[in-house]
Amino acid sequence: MDKTNYTAVEEFILLAFSDLYQLQIPLFFVTLFVYIMCVFGNFVILFLVVAEPSLHTPMYLFISELSILEVMYVTCIVPNLLANLIADKKSISFSGCFIQLFVNSALGTAVSYLFSVMAYDRDLAIYKPLHYSVIMTQKVCVQLVVLPWIVGIITVLISTVFTANLEFCGPNKINHFFCDYYPLQSLACSDTFITQVVTNSGAVFAVVLPFIATVGLYTHIIFIILKIKSAESKQKAFSTISSHLTVAGLCYVTVIIVYTVPKGTHYSKFLALTYTVIAPLLNPFIYAFRNKDIKKTLIKLRRLKLCQGSF
Repeated sequence: MDKTNYTAVEEFILLAFSDLYQLQIPLFFVTLFVYIMCVFGNFVILFLVVAEPSLHTPMYLFISELSILEVMYVTCIVPNLLANLIADKKSISFSGCFIQLFVNSALGTAVSYLFSVMAYDRDLAIYKPLHYSVIMTQKVCVQLVVLPWIVGIITVLISTVFTANLEFCGPNKINHFFCDYYPLQSLACSDTFITQVVTNSGAVFAVVLPFIATVGLYTHIIFIILKIKSAESKQKAFSTISSHLTVAGLCYVTVIIVYTVPKGTHYSKFLALTYTVIAPLLNPFIYAFRNKDIKKTLIKLRRLKLCQGSF
C-alpha cells in the first residue's frame, strides 16, 4: 500500500452561521461593531500606557502586550468571518486555513501564558514588595514578555504540522467559522489517532498548565492579602488584582465552556464567539473601569484636552 501523503482537497468551506439565513446580515453588523470597538478599546489602552510615564511599569507593559495579542487574535478570525457572513462563496484555501489555524492557536496560547506571567508579576509585587524592583529588572521583563510568544509558537507548531500532514481527500465542509483542530481532523481520510494524541497533549501545555499556574498564583496572592492587617492596604491590594482576575477568569471560563459543549451545535459556535470576539472587547473596558491608574490617566488627558481647547 502506498503510504505517500497526498491532498486532494484544495480548499475548505467554512459553514459558520450559513443556516441562519436572514439573520446573517444582522449578525454581520453586530460582529463588525464589536470588532471595531475591540480594536479601538485595546489601542486606547496602548496609547494611555505609552503616553503616561507613570504607567511605564512591568504590570502595564504586560497589559499592553495583552492588548496587542487581543487585537492580533481577533484580526486573525473576525475579518474572515465578516466576509463569510455576506459572501456567496464561503471558502478558504487549504494553506490559508492552516495559516489561520496556526496563528490563532499560537496567539491564544500566548494569551494563556501571559495571564500566568501577569499573575506572577502581581504575586511578586504583593509577596515581596521590597525586593520587587531588584527581581523584576528590565532583562527579566523582556524575557517574560517574549516567553508567551515562544511557548505559543512551539506548542502550536507541532500540532499544526501533524494535522497538516493528514490526508484530506473527501468532504471539505467545516462546521465552524474558523479553522480549528478538531473540525479539521474530523475531515481527514487517514488515521487521526496519533495526531489527536499530539493535539490533546498540546492542549495540556497550551491551556491546562498555564491555567493551573494562574489559579495557584492568584490563590497565593489572596492568602497573602487576607493576612494584611490594614484594611486600607488590603483594599488597595485587592483593587490591584481585581481587573487581572476578571479578565483571566472571563477568558478561561469561556474556553472551558466551549470545549465541554457538544461540537457543531449553534451553542458551541456562539460560545466560541465569546472568547474570540466578546472577551477581547471587554478586556480594555474592564481595565479602564476597574483600574485606578488607567482611570486617572483618562481623566488627566481629558482635562489636558479641555485646557488646550480653552486657549
